[in-house]
Amino acid sequence: MNITRDQGTKIITILTVAVAIVAPFLSDNLYLLNLLSLMLICIIFASAWNLLAYSGQGSLGHAAFFGIGAYASTLIATASGITPYITIFFGAGVAALIGILIGLTCVRLKEWFLAMVTFGFAIIVQTLTVSILAPMTGGWDGISSPRLLSPSIPGYQFIEYYSILLITIATIIVIWYIMRSRLGLAFSAIRENELEARASGIDPVRYRLAAFGMSAYIAGVAGALQIHHIGYITPEIYSVDLSFWPVTYVIFGGLGTLAGPIVGTIALTIIWDGLKMAGITFARYVIVGILLILVIIFLPKGLVSLPDRLKEWWEGRNDASPPEAGRR
Repeated sequence: MNITRDQGTKIITILTVAVAIVAPFLSDNLYLLNLLSLMLICIIFASAWNLLAYSGQGSLGHAAFFGIGAYASTLIATASGITPYITIFFGAGVAALIGILIGLTCVRLKEWFLAMVTFGFAIIVQTLTVSILAPMTGGWDGISSPRLLSPSIPGYQFIEYYSILLITIATIIVIWYIMRSRLGLAFSAIRENELEARASGIDPVRYRLAAFGMSAYIAGVAGALQIHHIGYITPEIYSVDLSFWPVTYVIFGGLGTLAGPIVGTIALTIIWDGLKMAGITFARYVIVGILLILVIIFLPKGLVSLPDRLKEWWEGRNDASPPEAGRR
């Protein structure tokens, strides 16, 4: 039975959700539960970056929106006493607003020029956080962030996990809908050929700005979720490596695909923490770097294309095999 790429994406997504639902019942290890929660947050973050790339734009400073959403949600929750389950969306709204303002100034730039602007913006935001905004943000020392749920609630870890899982599923569904809608078709057209998109009546600036705002919003949700899950926030949330992780996840899994961020995040999380458990620390960066290079060379469309490549290899192997000898 032949399975199309869309069907394969649906199968991968459904299986991932099914495993995520039953995973907490397979082990009572709270470290594993915490790891799964952070992995789900990374899936949201990687999906946000992937949505931006889907419109033909690049970002090397997406940690800026991740951190803005986290800080805004923390400050709102602390000042108002509103539950973080609500303030995460307020914080994401602040991240989206800042993203749109940044987009207004540089959305006309080409992919990697825009990427460098976002990279510089993340550094600027971090500098402001530890200097001018230090009275509110606590500077380099950081500040406490209200937890999603009070640790005094029995089984709060499980409730937090399933809350994060629900938000992750909702995010994937929204992104799937965007990709399949007229908006997603416009993003794809701009990415493939901007001149033809203009000739078809598509305004690249308006649609890129929309993609930038939506991507910043989803990144802000991910940042707020992570910080309210951890319970503390510092300016390290704007670090360079945090901006590069979603890029790595997406390229590893499959750029521009719905399942790419999911597959890439899960695969790299297993590899990363597996190496840590094996006692390998700094060498992990080298190993992940080598794996990323191999994927780019041999699977330029990411791990999601592996079944197709194996199928092509198998069919080519059968076609190349010598015919059976005729009867004598």
